[in-house]
Amino acid sequence: MASPKSIYTCTECGGTNAKWLGKCPHCGAWNTLTEGAAEPTGGAKNRYQSLAKSQPVATLSEIEASDFERTPTGQEELDRVLGGGIVAGGVVLIGGDPGIGKSTLLLQAVESLSQTVKVLYVTGEESGAQVAMRSRRLGLAGTKVRVLAEISLERILATIEVEEPDFCVIDSIQTLYSEQLSSAPGSVAQVRECAAQLTRTAKSRGCAIVLVGHVTKEGALAGPRVLEHIVDTVLYFEGDTHSSFRLVRAIKNRFGAVNEIGVFAMTEKGLKGVTNPSAIFLSTHAEPVPGSCVLVTLEGTRPLLVELQALVDSGGVSPRRLSVGLDRDRLAMLLAVLHRHAGVATGDQDVFVNAVGGVRISEPAADLAVLLAIQSSLRGKALPRGFIAFGEVGLAGEVRPAPRGQERLKEAAKLGFSVAVVPKANAPKKAIEGLTIHAVERVEQAIEVLRGLV
Repeated sequence: MASPKSIYTCTECGGTNAKWLGKCPHCGAWNTLTEGAAEPTGGAKNRYQSLAKSQPVATLSEIEASDFERTPTGQEELDRVLGGGIVAGGVVLIGGDPGIGKSTLLLQAVESLSQTVKVLYVTGEESGAQVAMRSRRLGLAGTKVRVLAEISLERILATIEVEEPDFCVIDSIQTLYSEQLSSAPGSVAQVRECAAQLTRTAKSRGCAIVLVGHVTKEGALAGPRVLEHIVDTVLYFEGDTHSSFRLVRAIKNRFGAVNEIGVFAMTEKGLKGVTNPSAIFLSTHAEPVPGSCVLVTLEGTRPLLVELQALVDSGGVSPRRLSVGLDRDRLAMLLAVLHRHAGVATGDQDVFVNAVGGVRISEPAADLAVLLAIQSSLRGKALPRGFIAFGEVGLAGEVRPAPRGQERLKEAAKLGFSVAVVPKANAPKKAIEGLTIHAVERVEQAIEVLRGLV
């Protein structure tokens, strides 16, 4: 039977099928099969060899294990996200919107690392002259940075074998192609094959490799999901290109904590780490204003203070519910809880909620702060100066504890906040100096405390 001339590959899981189907038979996703040329059945003999050397079966307790040695990148915020620095043989995938600063940050890291280890910067999107121009603009010397402008995987692997770098940047993985495949660069097969070959090289030679990946219009990494499973660390570059601040978030990290974030400020000389990120997420009001409440959120291992702003205004026939930086469905749920259990009706009001500084808050510990900000705006009375709140709100009206509440309170006290409304389970047994804590168990209690304060 003749082999098919084309094959359909799932963009989500990378599974293949001989004909087009509306639903992928491998992962169940809809409308993800894309047509491409079928790859030849021949090819290199060891093309699909394992990423690590095979070892005999051993008992887990008898296997020697030691902590990974890390090399700092010279960017403290990037080191925080990576778990302390780069690991020999580790593969990092970093994605973000075009022009957000991925290449700039990596070029700065390559320059710092070049003073201690051998580095190689491979660019498939720019020429060597363009990389040099950016380096001059950032004020980088580049005396020890080796640069290769190439998109052929085989030539890149040959260069890595000759140069023997300890750290290599591939910018970007979607531009590479392997001569063993006939499909175009950026296709599912090419991205999967190139990533696997580079990962195999990193593990065998002990070279840390950073892959730059494109993102889709929804913000997810482009290409097959198997790409995220192959690498050791997945980082997302977040932020608005119109703002000077950028966030680097770890979504997956085999060598450190996930959901850790690094905060950067974009300057004329590149990206600079922000040591006190709470300052950029707090608005500077001369006097307290209605509808503003400070939340102590937790990003990875770092407590951050973020200002949440709410605006409640008279709506029309169909009032609007809009949130920026928070989940809109959760906002609708919280408004229903506020009405059902605290007797605060917003059914005929427009409700707008915003997280200052462009940060995205996904943890449910923001619920209580959102409700108090809405109540403050509805009554037109500002919360007292130095007020913070956090806690998860359930559908039954209960206020549930947030993880690591003690660290949140200590961070707030360190920054000069003096009044806190928190879940009863998060109330510290020992008083925190300078911080008055109101512990609540239900939403109605929190509203009563708020009315007593203002």
